Amino acid sequence: MKTIKSILGISLIALLSFTSCQDEIDNQIGENPNTNDANSVAASNYKRTAMHDGSFDDFLDGNSCSSILLPVIATVNGTQVSVISQSDYQQVLNILGQFNTDDDQVTLQFPFTVRLSNYTEVLVTSQGEYDAIISACEAAEAEGKDAISCLDIEFPITILTYNLNFEQTGSLVIQSEQQLFAYMDNLGNDELFSISYPISIMFSNGTSASVDSDASLQSSINDCLEEQDAEEEAEERADALEQILVDGTFKVQSFVNSGVESANNYAEFTIDFANDLTVKADNVVNALVADVEGTYAVTSQTEVFLSLNFSGSTSFNLLNHTWEVTSFSSTSISLKSTTNAAVTLVLTQI
Repeated sequence: MKTIKSILGISLIALLSFTSCQDEIDNQIGENPNTNDANSVAASNYKRTAMHDGSFDDFLDGNSCSSILLPVIATVNGTQVSVISQSDYQQVLNILGQFNTDDDQVTLQFPFTVRLSNYTEVLVTSQGEYDAIISACEAAEAEGKDAISCLDIEFPITILTYNLNFEQTGSLVIQSEQQLFAYMDNLGNDELFSISYPISIMFSNGTSASVDSDASLQSSINDCLEEQDAEEEAEERADALEQILVDGTFKVQSFVNSGVESANNYAEFTIDFANDLTVKADNVVNALVADVEGTYAVTSQTEVFLSLNFSGSTSFNLLNHTWEVTSFSSTSISLKSTTNAAVTLVLTQI
């Protein structure tokens, strides 16, 4: 009986030891820098930053998860364009930019080939096939599995490999995004990895940073995704402002320069913004006074900006600024000069 109890005791100790060891592995995976597995946050971050970024030609295909391999024939707002190389993108952009409030239409001629986020190249022969690619992209975006395009890793980087006993089994020098994606995509369940830090990253705004841990990379991703969201929101506000400008007729309600209010200099004028990016100030009191003509542009970063460029009038030349849009509604637009915050302009709709 004592022998049986001894055997049972030894077995229990062994089982507890194994369970404890397994718990240690489970608890450390994704936290210890040497124990990132295929399902860890770090693996997901590196895989997503290494995906093929198809957003550079979204004006052409409207799909950030894939890009079109040239050549392709597109009908842009009724005009057929043969896009042979990336230098031909400007033809498409010029057509799309002719009017800022029209409903742009780009129709692609089948067949054409796309490169997906996993670097696979697919021949698309019908709208149905392309709709399926777009739907898959939308699903990936909704699940947070699409490409992270707001930062790039600067190569080469070194990956250290481990087995499940946390023993280093080797190292691998990664030279490109595609090579990094392939490694993360094919990472086995019996493999662990870590990144040899520090590494350098480049943000989409052109600034660079050094990353010294998985947590540091996660923080950088969070920051740049937050800025990317702000840029997308600003772009939507810019579109709304353009529509308000084109649909309305405005007057200068207030123009303050160096502490002096000079709106009276513009009291006789109305300002009309056209959808071809021209602007005209019309004297509605004295028909003998010539119209003042100019151009305008609405742009955005994380804020919205309105640039005015009048010519032929001393008074209206004073309005030639790149203005930050501090607030706007369907009846009023408040602006602040980007070079001198003390210079402000308020346009109200008549």
